[in-house]
Amino acid sequence: MSATLDEIIANFDLLDEWDDRYRYLIELGKGLEPLPEDAHNETNKVRGCASQVWLEGRSEGGPGPGTQLHFRGDSDAHIVRGLVALALAIYSGRTASDILATDAFAIYEKLGLSAHLTPQRSNGVRSMIERIKSDARTATGA
Repeated sequence: MSATLDEIIANFDLLDEWDDRYRYLIELGKGLEPLPEDAHNETNKVRGCASQVWLEGRSEGGPGPGTQLHFRGDSDAHIVRGLVALALAIYSGRTASDILATDAFAIYEKLGLSAHLTPQRSNGVRSMIERIKSDARTATGA
């Protein structure tokens, strides 16, 4: 089972060294629900990531701001897979309106990730978050 956002934040707080935090991110990625091979397709591919990243979304009870969105994801890079796991912990299972109101960048900042990611990885994170928010906007009918 995947870690909750609160668990991830608490665990980051316990880890002082960035090497340990990177290892933890990699472990988060290993805990992702496997993405079926047929979901590794062009529709689910996230553009703007240096690594290959796929996000598959599905919605429940919509359309509208109360539509609940669920995501699964994968990457061919270990640390990026961990960043996918973090994005899913932030957004998956939430309503479209909650997703649109949540600032993932503030969470990444709180965890210190924004200062420790390469510009390419930061761009990839932005692309993932924009993709999730785009799905949320679509679910609300906006």
